[in-house]
Amino acid sequence: MKIVFKRCLCIFLCMVFCFSFVSCDELSGLFSQKERYQTSFLDLFDTASTVIAYDDSDKAFDEHYAEFHDRLEEYYKLYDIYGSYDGINNLYTLNREAKDNAVEVDQRIIDLLKYGKYVYELTDGKTNICFGAVLELWHDCREAAENDPDNAALPGSAELEEASKHTDIESLVIDEENCTVTFSDPELQLDVGAIAKGYAVEQVCEWAGENLWSSAAISVGGSVYTIGYKNDDGETLWNIGIENPDSEADDYLLNVGITDLCVVTSGDYQRYYTVDGVKYCHIIDPDTLYPAQYFSAVSVLCDDSALGDALSTALFNMPLEDGQELVENMDNIEAVWVDKDYNTTYSSGF
Repeated sequence: MKIVFKRCLCIFLCMVFCFSFVSCDELSGLFSQKERYQTSFLDLFDTASTVIAYDDSDKAFDEHYAEFHDRLEEYYKLYDIYGSYDGINNLYTLNREAKDNAVEVDQRIIDLLKYGKYVYELTDGKTNICFGAVLELWHDCREAAENDPDNAALPGSAELEEASKHTDIESLVIDEENCTVTFSDPELQLDVGAIAKGYAVEQVCEWAGENLWSSAAISVGGSVYTIGYKNDDGETLWNIGIENPDSEADDYLLNVGITDLCVVTSGDYQRYYTVDGVKYCHIIDPDTLYPAQYFSAVSVLCDDSALGDALSTALFNMPLEDGQELVENMDNIEAVWVDKDYNTTYSSGF
C-alpha cells in the first residue's frame, strides 16, 4: 500500500473533505497502485511458461508466484507419465501397476481421467487419453531422432497397428467411491498430453484468480489464461499474440484482446522430427496412426483452458468441415484454423 502524505495541512484537509463523499472501495483505489511483475520458468510440463501479474509489491508478487508455482507443480507431478515421485501414485505409477491391481490415487487424478472420458465422447475419439501405446512408439522414435538425426526412422506400421488394439477407453476402469484405477487391458497406456496441461492450468489459474491476483496473464506452453483486465484498471483488455506457424513470418498470426478467457494452440511447428526430408509432428491422428496432416495450427478461444486444450487437439485431427461443425454447435467456443499453406479460416463468431 503506497500512502502519500501531504505536507500542506490545507491540502490534506481538502482531501479529507473530498474523501467523505466517496465509497470505501473508491478510497482504497486512490491510495493503492498495483504494479506489473513478470517471471518465467521451464521446470513444469516440459515447456516454457510465463506469469505476468499486477501486484502490490515485489514481496507480494514473489510470495504469490511461489504459491502459484507450488500448486501447479503438484498437478505436474500427479499427471507425469515419465517419472515417479516419493509418496505419490501418479500416472507413471498407473501405467506400471494398474494392469495388475487397483491403484489408489489422488482425487485430482480421478477428476482428470473422468474429464478425459468426457472429451473422448465430445470429440468422437479424436482426443483419447488411452492412446499411449501408439504415442509411446512415436515418442521413442522422435527421441532417437533427436539423438541421432542421420538415422531418424518412423515406427513400423505393424507395430502401430498392434499398439492401436490397446487404446480402448473402456479399458480404463475408474472406481470413484474408492478412488482407485484399474486397467482391464494389461497393455493399455495412458498419455494425457492432450488435456493435462490445459486441465491443470484451468484448476490452478481459477484458484489464483480467487486467491492471488485480480489481474494476470499466464502462459504455460500453448495455453494462455487471462485473469481480469490488464493494468487491473477494469477496462484494458489483455493483448494476446497467437504464434504464426509460418517460420518466415515477421509477426504473430493475429492478436486478440481478451479478459477472463483462454487461448490454446496446437501446432506442428515446435515438437516434430524429420525423416527423409518429411516433417512428422507429435500430434497423432487416431484414425491413421500417423501425424495429422490437415493443418499447421489450430487455436481455440474459450473460457475453459481444459476444454480449449482438448478441442485444439481434436480439431487438429479433423477435416475442416467436421471441426467447424463441432465448434458451431458449442457455446462460448471459437477457433481459427491455419492450413498447410498458412491460409486461415475462422469460426463464425471469432
